[in-house]
Amino acid sequence: MSIKEKSKGKNEVNELTRVQELVYEVRVKEVMTSEVVTVSPDTTMRDLMRILRTKKISGVPVVDGGDLIGIISLEDLVKAVADRQRPQDTVGNRMTRKVVFVRADELAVQAVNLFAQHGYGRLPVVDNDGKLVGILTGSDITRGLLRVLSQRYQAEEIRRYRASHIFKDIDSEQTSLILSYHIAAGDFDHGGAATSKLKRALERLGANPALLRRVTISSYEAEMNLILHTTRGGELRVVINPERIVIITEDDGPGIEDAEAAFKPGFTTAADWVRELGFGAGMGLANIKRYSDHASIESLPDKGSRLLAVFEMSPPDKT
Repeated sequence: MSIKEKSKGKNEVNELTRVQELVYEVRVKEVMTSEVVTVSPDTTMRDLMRILRTKKISGVPVVDGGDLIGIISLEDLVKAVADRQRPQDTVGNRMTRKVVFVRADELAVQAVNLFAQHGYGRLPVVDNDGKLVGILTGSDITRGLLRVLSQRYQAEEIRRYRASHIFKDIDSEQTSLILSYHIAAGDFDHGGAATSKLKRALERLGANPALLRRVTISSYEAEMNLILHTTRGGELRVVINPERIVIITEDDGPGIEDAEAAFKPGFTTAADWVRELGFGAGMGLANIKRYSDHASIESLPDKGSRLLAVFEMSPPDKT
C-alpha cells in the first residue's frame, strides 16, 4: 500500500480565526431570522408584487399549512410579467417547487456550503418535520457569528489566560491520552458530535486557542468524510501527548483511486445525492492539509482508507 503524503513546515500552516472556527460550532437556529414573510400558493402575483415592494425583499418562501412547498422570487415575478401573465395568476403556478433548504439543527458551515454551491441569496430553514421555522442569509450568518463571538469573548479570554502546553505539569517518559469515537455512515444528524466532544476535552486540558481551532476544523472534516464516503462508517481516533496531537481515521469503505489527488481542492468522490445536500464539495481533505502540520492518507479501492493528520504543539497564542 503506497502512502501519499502532504506535509509542511510549521511556519507554513494557515492560521484559523475565531470567526472561521465558529462556523463549525454554531447551529443555523442560532443565527437565522425567525420572523419570516411567507405567502401561500393561492397568493396572486399582484399581491406578491406588493409584498416584495413593501417589505423590500426579493423573494419569499411559499408555505401550505406550515409546510415549505416552494419559493418565489422577484425574478419569477419579472418572468411572469414578461410572459404577460394575468395579475390574478397565483404564486403556486410560478413558484420553484424544488427548494434548497437548511435544517435548524445543522451547523452554520452547512449553510455556507449551500450558499457557495447554489449562489442563492437566502435559504429557508425547516425543522425535522419540514415545517418552516426561519430564513437565513449571508448577512444573518455574519451578524450571528459576531454576536456569538461577543458572548463568548470573556470565556475565550479566560481560556487564553489558562492556555499552556497540554500535560505541562506531568512528569513521564511517555504520556498519551487516546480518545476514540465510532462514526456511523450517513449519520448526518450527529455530524460534528465527536468533534464537539474532542474540543471540550482539549479545552479542559488547556490547549492554546490557535491550536484548538486547527484541530477542531480538521477533526470535523475527517468526521464528515466517514459519514459521507464510507459504507459502514469508521473510527476517529485522537492521540494527545506533550509533543503533538494526532488525528487518525480508519474505515473499510470504497477507498480512493488516486490518494494524492484527494488532497487537492475540489476533488470529490461524493455521490450526486450527497452534493445535492450541500456536502462533498471536495474541500474536506484540502482543509485538513491546510490546517495540519503533516497529513497523509493510505487508501486502496474497495479496501478502505487510513487518514493521518499531525498537529505539533506550539506556545500559547499571545495575540
